[in-house]
Formats: sequence, structure tokens, C-alpha cells
Amino acid sequence: MSSGKKAVYSPFYEVDIGLHVFPTAKYRLVKEKLIKSGLYGEKDFISPEPATGEELLKVHTREYISKIKDGTLSYADEIKLELPYSKELARSNFLCAGGTMSACRLALEQDFCVHLGGGFHHAYPDHGEGFCVFNDAALGAAAMNEKGMKVLIIDCDLHQGNGTAVVFKDNSEVFTFSIHQENNYPLYKEKSDMDIGLADGTFGADYNLTLEKALREIEKRFSPDFVVYIAGADPYEKDQLGGLNLSISDLEDRDRIIKDFALRHKIPASVVFAGGYALLLDDTAEIHFNTARIFSCS
Repeated sequence: MSSGKKAVYSPFYEVDIGLHVFPTAKYRLVKEKLIKSGLYGEKDFISPEPATGEELLKVHTREYISKIKDGTLSYADEIKLELPYSKELARSNFLCAGGTMSACRLALEQDFCVHLGGGFHHAYPDHGEGFCVFNDAALGAAAMNEKGMKVLIIDCDLHQGNGTAVVFKDNSEVFTFSIHQENNYPLYKEKSDMDIGLADGTFGADYNLTLEKALREIEKRFSPDFVVYIAGADPYEKDQLGGLNLSISDLEDRDRIIKDFALRHKIPASVVFAGGYALLLDDTAEIHFNTARIFSCS
């Protein structure tokens, strides 16, 4: 039975980037799983409009936006980005940036909205890195902040949200929280409002206990009106780029902790997928599907 909610998705998120650890096919697979489950019908998926230059300027520099639009990245830029540039990649990321902003707006109407994409938290104002072109999570948070909302970014990707930390370092109305594997990319960690760097091999029970404690501490320091949740699948125990030990069930518990936090505070939340590099692509798709399911059910 359909959840009655809308989600955001574009088939153009799936881009041929050659032999690469980032599985862009996962977005389509998650959509197919959601339709098969009955939670969503085809008409429940909203196709985003690409982010405009004016919107992107809220986070990124004009020079960097032009580099992506015109395909003028230098060799060094592409090495840092760790993705091969193409017009298809650019189109995907302009759409994805618009998609997270759309998901934030929809969350205001339906409490939660899942974006089957996004979470590109390594993108800085003037460059992309770590598979991240535009920082869509920061764009969504900035859009809500412009509406007068105090925004909490909960980043549960395996890797620290370094780009997001830099974007909002001087903005007291946006609280950046990252819980990540300390001994992993990026080598240099930026300073979020709260960072928790976990030891290699951390298990799910300890992860989720630490997450709950952190959220209780945030409650003492910040009163959000909106949450942007970066729900990385890469803390998974079988992730190729990871070194944490969360099972699929542990990651479901993690998602419920975030949902319960938003419900307790009666605030809307948008959800973006971020990383996921499991040896089996279906494991990554299953983890993202579970996230979408949890935030789509009452």
C-alpha cells in the first residue's frame, strides 16, 4: 500500500563513470525496490529541476559552477574530484542539487521526504572532491535557513562531512554534526559544530549508543526547526571503503534513531543517501531501501 508520500528521483542520476567504486545504478535499484514494495507508485516520484546558478551561488563560487557547467575542470580538479568529468555527470549533479532542495520543500508539507540521491558532503565552495560535485545537503540546508529555520545537519556517512563543515563554519543558524570513522578519508578533517570520530571496527551497538548520546548533547546546544539527514550506507560491515562493523539491521536502527529524534521535536526532515560501496551492490540498495522505507512509513 502506498505511503502517500512523495520522493525525489531522476533516472539521470545513473551515469556511466566506467570501472568505478561508486555505483550510480543504486538509485534506480532503490526506486525499483520501493515500487515493488508498494510504498510508492511511479507517480509518487518527483523529477527535480536542475539547480540554477543563483541557487548554487548560495554555497558555491561562480568560477567553480562555471567549471562544471562548461567542462573546464583542470586535470588536478578531476584528480581531486575522483570522478571522470562528462556532460552527463554535470547534468546529473545539477539535477541532484535541485533534488535535495525539492526534498526539503516537500518535507515541509509531509514531515519527511526522501531524496533517492544526494548527500555529496565533501564538495567545498570552490571545488569538488571525494566523488562530490555540488554540496546538495548544504544547498538544502541553506534554502531552509533562508526561510528563517534553524537547520541541523546529521551526517551519518562513513566519512566526515568536511565540505559541509566549511560551508557553515560561520553560520550559527546551521548546526553541523558528523559521526564517522576517524581513520578514513578525508585525511584532514574540518571542524564541524560536533564531530565524533569512531575507532576502526566499531560495532553497531556502540555506534548507535554514541549517536543517541550525541543527539542528547545537541539538544542542549541547539534547537532545530529542520533536519537534513545524510544517511550513508557505507558504515556497513562489508563496505569496500569502510572499516566500521554495522550490520544492515544496525543501520536500520540508526535510521530509526534519527526519525525518532525528528518526531520527538516535531520537525520535518529531508533524507539523502550519500555513500555506499558494498561488495554486493544489492546490499547497498537494500540499506538505502530500508532508509527510505523507515522514513516513509508512519
